[in-house]
Amino acid sequence: MAILFDSTSRLFTLETNHSMYQMKADRYGVLLHTWFGMKGSVFDYSYLISYADRGFSGNPYEAEDERTYSLDVLPQEYPTYGSGDYRSSALKVRYPDGTTACELRYAGHKTLEGKYALPGLPAIYATEDTKADTLVITLEDTRHCFYVHLYYGVLEELDMITRSVRIENHSDAEIYLENVQSTCIDYLHGEFDLHTFYGRHVKERNYQRMTLRHGIQSVGSTRGTSSHQYNPFLILSGEDTTEENGSCYGFSFLYSGDFLGTAEYDQYNQTRILLGIHPDNFCYCVKPGESFYAPEVAMAYSHNGLGELSRIYHKAYRNHLCRGKWTATRRPVLLNSWEGIYFDFNGEKLVKMAKDAAELGVELFVMDDGWFGKRELDVSGLGDWIVNEKKLGCTLGELSDQIHDLGMQFGIWFEPEGINEDSDLYRAHPDWALQVPGKSPCRSRQQLLLDFSREDVRDYIFSHICQVLDSAKIEYLKWDLNRSLSDLYSALLPADRQGEVAHRFVLGLYDMLEKLTQRYPDMLIEGCSGGGGRFDAGMLYYTPQIWCSDDTDAIERLSIQYGTSFGYPVSTMGSHVSKCPNEQTGRNTPINTRATVAMSGTFGYELDVNEMSEEDKSIVRSQIDEFKKYYDLIQYGDYYRLTNPDTAESYHGWEFAAADGSEALLCIVALQIHPNGPGCWMKVKGLKPDSIYTVDGKEYPGDVLMNGGLLLPAATEEYESFRIHIVEKMGI
Repeated sequence: MAILFDSTSRLFTLETNHSMYQMKADRYGVLLHTWFGMKGSVFDYSYLISYADRGFSGNPYEAEDERTYSLDVLPQEYPTYGSGDYRSSALKVRYPDGTTACELRYAGHKTLEGKYALPGLPAIYATEDTKADTLVITLEDTRHCFYVHLYYGVLEELDMITRSVRIENHSDAEIYLENVQSTCIDYLHGEFDLHTFYGRHVKERNYQRMTLRHGIQSVGSTRGTSSHQYNPFLILSGEDTTEENGSCYGFSFLYSGDFLGTAEYDQYNQTRILLGIHPDNFCYCVKPGESFYAPEVAMAYSHNGLGELSRIYHKAYRNHLCRGKWTATRRPVLLNSWEGIYFDFNGEKLVKMAKDAAELGVELFVMDDGWFGKRELDVSGLGDWIVNEKKLGCTLGELSDQIHDLGMQFGIWFEPEGINEDSDLYRAHPDWALQVPGKSPCRSRQQLLLDFSREDVRDYIFSHICQVLDSAKIEYLKWDLNRSLSDLYSALLPADRQGEVAHRFVLGLYDMLEKLTQRYPDMLIEGCSGGGGRFDAGMLYYTPQIWCSDDTDAIERLSIQYGTSFGYPVSTMGSHVSKCPNEQTGRNTPINTRATVAMSGTFGYELDVNEMSEEDKSIVRSQIDEFKKYYDLIQYGDYYRLTNPDTAESYHGWEFAAADGSEALLCIVALQIHPNGPGCWMKVKGLKPDSIYTVDGKEYPGDVLMNGGLLLPAATEEYESFRIHIVEKMGI
């Protein structure tokens, strides 16, 4: 059993293959956090807690004159606002009398076989061959009749522990939740670095590492989405932790809306980590007899560095978060029309593009924005999901048939959450848009957003999307969102519940995506929000891949995909070869390098193949064949970051290694060329030390390649790339 309970000490111990998590209900019923880290002897780690009389750190009433007992100092599993703990809290509740002081005490627990699920929310799931257990600890408010149920999912083989919270109102009055964090971890001691991922549109998930100092450091989003600016994935590590050595802790929020990740280094050099919904746009009413479920956080620990931590998340998310047919089925190599022709197309032009693409080996043709309503530019038509047959020159079914006659699959772009004021839908239902009465709305790209917290709005959009999808043979859907939320107001909610709009919007999004995946189980859905504005674990539950960034420049993508790899597998990263000079940067990059980078993702093309030279077309044919050859290794192999592209001087490298060590693919991009420059060696990872491997016809022992490395070829042009296949010599 992965969940152990000592009834005498009321000590809970959760164990995975390599990690351990522990807490205990103390003599006053306070749930103390005692350990999260390396797996070891099952021992009561509360012995590490230091009790002392701390000035200006008060004591709970039941402690009487025990001045050494203060919640302001103790490590707690779920600290509350107004309890005498002045650090960042996990829960703030406003009661009917206007007060917000909350005290929680242990009231019981239960263990369940299998992994819990969350209604209407994404969550890690266990399969038949994966052992999982659930612990539910119930805390009771000392003054009002409501309960906080702390959920823990223990997935031993995945080395992962998940957390969620259910708040249950048993009183006879409404309560208002003003802050609900999904997880809290208190560390009694240690010098830590915080790793976060920041950015902007077309430059997402830049990696940054900072030493914790006294005070609060945080990242978050109040944009209604997880955002381009910060990602809901945090790492806490020792100051000396590297890719291969040292302790580190991962915290991944399975949620696609506003979030807040907080690290507080307190007055006694203790560290508190919190992760959950951002409280700024959140105030949720829980009526008598109702419950509120907080989104899930997936936690993992590694004592072998950041690389191992990432691989824990990669395996879990590939196999226990992404769902459906496309988790194990090879995804088709696609051509997206957007950067090739934008809005300038008709059916004949699209078929011509598809014909040339089919001859190169492309398997899926995607028609992007511009096929519906009055949509010649991005200022009109959103919300009118009616095929513009006049523009296409045919029905959508006829266009799809022509694409399929070429031996290709067909895909289509939608932006279901958006609406233009210049649209028939807005003219008929202006109240369906998010906007504050009496206030001019904030526009972005000349568009507003539909109120997805409303079921009637979702039902209307869903029915129109289904009419389109049912009118033709469509195997792929790109779900886009091209602005942040603002003017949060829903016409169907009363004044005292407008603080629920942002969260209900996300729940509405999930509801619609769930219905879509149930109705079209074989359809491949790719998430997108202006590229990587909603690249989070919550979306992966519904869309097994997400467009990584609107920046398709291969050299820019090195940093973007590097940062993304810390928390997400390459199988989730939408990545395409685009034309040069690149439209975002003007940079010229060799087509092989563009493919090397795009192959480290879902792989496809985003250009007008009709404009390609015969030489480039021949190269593309070879690239597609090569990607198919290495598909399993790239998509399911162990991923290793060999260098940081932002600090590497000459070469940036990364690697895919088979889980059994039988082969590896080393990917290298030359960042700079120096005349008469020094040689460069790259150490390979994930091989068998005692096996012999062949590289370009030469043989090397595995330990030699891992310890000494490979001498890389000298680059002869700027941004040249190399893909080096390393294969175990059999029969040794």
